[in-house]
Amino acid sequence: MKNILEKYIPTHAVEPVFGLIEANHIHLKIVNERKTRHGDYRRLPEGVHQITVNASLNKYRFLITLIHEIAHLLAFERFGRQIKPHGREWKMTFQRLMLPFIRPEIFPAELLPILARHFKNPTASSDTDAQLSVSLKSYDPANDRNYVYEVPHGSIFRIYNGKIFKKGERRIKRYECVEVKTGRIYLFQPNAEVELLKTAN
Repeated sequence: MKNILEKYIPTHAVEPVFGLIEANHIHLKIVNERKTRHGDYRRLPEGVHQITVNASLNKYRFLITLIHEIAHLLAFERFGRQIKPHGREWKMTFQRLMLPFIRPEIFPAELLPILARHFKNPTASSDTDAQLSVSLKSYDPANDRNYVYEVPHGSIFRIYNGKIFKKGERRIKRYECVEVKTGRIYLFQPNAEVELLKTAN
């Protein structure tokens, strides 16, 4: 397991993460990319704790995702299955688990203050924290995707499921975009990844 973890997370995180996996009898599955989630936790019928994480994540996002899912397991075990998945108990557990990892041996110096701010009140997904998401993306391999906030107003773009939109105005934190086929308006987070098809004239 350690040699597998070394491929996916920072070197100095391997030992403590391996300890968490061993202590909590976790079956870790590394899977092909799923567009709608980075990872998940599930308690299988026979009592096995299974955590899946996308193989395509960079090592910093992989580590955060894995600890996020371990926090679900530990919060449910300690506080019971009736708690909200991303409620107060989970946030407290996630903060406690992540704290030992937020150090320069594991994360780049420029990420540390962003992580420290995020973990004062962690969200259900790192993607909903635009600053953290954009900072983590800078460690991804180059690809042809853009963020919505980078796309010029009035441009046409496609999302992961093939739907095509025209970018509209910013409404407080999110952007109003019109689905070309139906004319329906959808709100997009500024850090939603899209494929630019046509720039506005």
